[in-house]
Amino acid sequence: MESTLAFNSGSNSMNQSFSSSAEFNSPVPETIPKSEEDTFVFATLLTSASVLPMALKSALELDLLEIIAKAGPGAFVSTSEIAAKITKRNPKAPVMLDRILRLLATYDVVKCSLRDSPDGGVERLYGLGPVCKYFTTNEDGVSVAPLLLMNQDKVPMQSKRYHLKDAVLDGGIPFNKAYGMTDFEYHGTEPRFNKVFNNGVSGHPTITMKKILEAYKGFEGLTSIVDVGGGTGATLNMIISKYPTIKGINFDLPHVIDDAPSYPGVEHVGGDMFVSVPKGDAIFMKWMCYEWDDAHCLKFLENCYQALPDNGKVIVAECILPVVPDTSLATKSAVHIDVIMLAYNTGGKARTEKEFEALAKGAGFQGFKVVCCAFNSWIMEFCKTA
Repeated sequence: MESTLAFNSGSNSMNQSFSSSAEFNSPVPETIPKSEEDTFVFATLLTSASVLPMALKSALELDLLEIIAKAGPGAFVSTSEIAAKITKRNPKAPVMLDRILRLLATYDVVKCSLRDSPDGGVERLYGLGPVCKYFTTNEDGVSVAPLLLMNQDKVPMQSKRYHLKDAVLDGGIPFNKAYGMTDFEYHGTEPRFNKVFNNGVSGHPTITMKKILEAYKGFEGLTSIVDVGGGTGATLNMIISKYPTIKGINFDLPHVIDDAPSYPGVEHVGGDMFVSVPKGDAIFMKWMCYEWDDAHCLKFLENCYQALPDNGKVIVAECILPVVPDTSLATKSAVHIDVIMLAYNTGGKARTEKEFEALAKGAGFQGFKVVCCAFNSWIMEFCKTA
């Protein structure tokens, strides 16, 4: 899901933001070592870590970032100006918005500047930080904002916050414990969240796939490609739009294919990847393996192997975990995804490079290589021949 939840806009910005109050005008008493001060402040910030996604979710629901964006490139806007565009009912709204945006400024989500106010004081103004490029609507009409709204919705939060411990102690799936059914079954009972979910999984893949097409050249020379688990075909349409001589086959469950729009050069095929997969020169699978345990992955990868010619390959796009966790943004994003999967099912998980290689070799593929990375989606090739 990034991912999946990338709130940080600079290297290790979460750790940098959890810095000591020694930087304030009031000095820390010399009897407290700075390292101890930092460690305690870090501990207290972890106790309220949910404040950041809470504030960012509210900012997105209120359209604060879009309002600032509409003021123009590099613009800084007062909270009074923002409040005038969203409500006339609450005279305290500017102060409340200032407190939300001030918090987001400490995480580099927005920038802050000052100007003199008529009463002799100063007024904070807010502009967009670099990360807002992905939280505001881009030229393709998408952003990662719906992904955050999905991940922070009360429905998934109920299972992640209150039932993960129970699943560790007693077994089972946190989401199922919370709602008495799987997450996919729940979507059919709750139209509101089903819409939130569908919106959440739409923008991020478009942004990521656009970057993959810039970085990865392995589609060149193919005559046909099958997108396994391709949904309604949007990803495959992006591939075929860049490589129009390739015949595209979009493969997913029949009820998904029923809602798929028509795309030039794309044939929609319904079926079950655990039974068989359509034949093609290559098979593309984006963010599929992380939803399944090893046994299920081996089953559909074996079916992919059977569907390919001798020189065929499966192109896999997934995050890759390091063996030893580090504090980089890429690793944090990947382990976020891993724990989200832990809350939704017992088998899905993020994997290391060696674990992906084991899947490839276990399914019969002789060749395995990591080709490139695009927005923390690593492109791997599972080749029938070495």
